[in-house]
Amino acid sequence: MKTIDYIIVGCGLAGIAFSEQLRAANKTFLVFDNYSQHSSRVAAGLYNPVVLKRFTKVWKAKTQLELALPKYKSLEQLLDIKLDFEIPVYRKLASIEEQNEWFVASDKPVLSDFLSTNLVNNTNVSINAKFGFGEVLHSGRINTTQLVQSYSDYLKSNRQLSEDEFHYDLLDIQSNFIQYKTIRAKHIIFAEGYGLSKNPFFNFLPLNGTKGEMLTIKAPDLNMDFILKSSVFIVPLEDDLYWIGATYEWEDKTYEITDNAKEELLKKVRQVINCDFEVVHQVAGIRPTTKDRRPLIGSHPNYKNMFVLNGLGTRGVMMSPYVAEQLFNHIEKGSDLDREIDIKRFDT
Repeated sequence: MKTIDYIIVGCGLAGIAFSEQLRAANKTFLVFDNYSQHSSRVAAGLYNPVVLKRFTKVWKAKTQLELALPKYKSLEQLLDIKLDFEIPVYRKLASIEEQNEWFVASDKPVLSDFLSTNLVNNTNVSINAKFGFGEVLHSGRINTTQLVQSYSDYLKSNRQLSEDEFHYDLLDIQSNFIQYKTIRAKHIIFAEGYGLSKNPFFNFLPLNGTKGEMLTIKAPDLNMDFILKSSVFIVPLEDDLYWIGATYEWEDKTYEITDNAKEELLKKVRQVINCDFEVVHQVAGIRPTTKDRRPLIGSHPNYKNMFVLNGLGTRGVMMSPYVAEQLFNHIEKGSDLDREIDIKRFDT
């Protein structure tokens, strides 16, 4: 029998963030991940403090950024890789009216730290944007694909990762420990993204999986050194490659790519850029979204050593270090969870 402090199910952004809390506190843990969930691996990895459709601040944006960015710097050092690409987000402005709306938004106290008051003129002949751009400050991209792969490799090298499928029915839940096969742990954390929908302990939570499909295109003449937000995001990668996304589909819960999504994305990107490009890749993932746009954090109503860390939606890069710290302090120090993220908000 192996005795450890924590079992974590899931090695996406949430699972990694909680693993880092445990590592910093010298806690022993084992992570289970069989790569069945794709959302962290296929995401653009943006950290962007503003909802650009409505010109509103992301929930707790300043707090999340101040906590998250140093965490990713530490992960770069741990894994000896480049993860954080500080790059501005430009919001394409479609009219004089939108320019005025941008100025009004940038003058609001809650947004003044994140929206530049100076519009950016479009000088790129491959982009259709005669009204220019608004620039978002303190934005960038985390290479989540590289992060998940490298962190999984790191855990494997330390014998802290099991790639076997996790079987919920093999859990033996006692008042002061959790046993799974030959492993005994003080606590278990479920951070399996949309996989939570099949979790018999937490499937009562209102997790709405939202499918998204993304393209990677190669556009040698685009020469874009910023992230562009119009009807889609266009995110520069490397070697003239760009991430294009994403679609939103609420009914289809499969990872199959579709021609309809591809055509939707191509139609939108062709409205923005006028240079030649080719599609080199198409992927799909299911975001773990919630109706109230807040994550699902907390303990099981009947099993006090069983916890959920989920529902990060499209904001996993910014949000995961914050919610992981909240949950860790709740378990280890008895701190109250932020009421907006605590699953007790769904108690009837």
